[in-house]
Amino acid sequence: MTRVNLVHEPKTDDEIAARVKAIESILTEKGLMSEAGVDKFAELYENEVGPQLGAKVVAKAWTDTDFKKRLLKNATSACRELGIGGLQGEHMIALENTDDVHNVVVCTLCSCYPWPVLGLPPNWFKSMPYRSRITREPRLCLKEDFGLELDNGVEIRVWDSNSEIRYWMVPKRPEGTERMSEDELAALVTRDSMIGTGLARNPQ
Repeated sequence: MTRVNLVHEPKTDDEIAARVKAIESILTEKGLMSEAGVDKFAELYENEVGPQLGAKVVAKAWTDTDFKKRLLKNATSACRELGIGGLQGEHMIALENTDDVHNVVVCTLCSCYPWPVLGLPPNWFKSMPYRSRITREPRLCLKEDFGLELDNGVEIRVWDSNSEIRYWMVPKRPEGTERMSEDELAALVTRDSMIGTGLARNPQ
């Protein structure tokens, strides 16, 4: 479990967005990337390399015990078995959420995130309020900011991703899904459930 005290000056969401826009402008002005290229890059990670690939991995882990063991031992290698990998996915660690332990991930310094299985990070993941509060009061943050209320007996562990290691979660498999196919199971897996700020969808 990681607890990190922030020592840098906090930035607002507006300041972060302004900096991102400024970087995009510099890249396009210097001819290093076009506006269409920026849009295409974002679209690629949202629609082709995004959370649906992570959902596919989770569904495989739910139905294949041996694969789940390999995934929890070396997520990067296990994902490669399914043809999933690439930039920002070189050193991934998958953690399993259970009845007793609920894991959640944050990047306290910036927005390090496993792109190949989750796509691009949502704005709230990059925001200072999330990055600071989830480390200080994770139970309240999950309840008040995401509507996820966990029993007091469930241990919450907060993991801090960085440029070297990127964490993500294998959420608990919902009850009543024993006869569902992998494709049907994958449809129950959400991006937030793989970050740890949500649960997999109830099939009902």
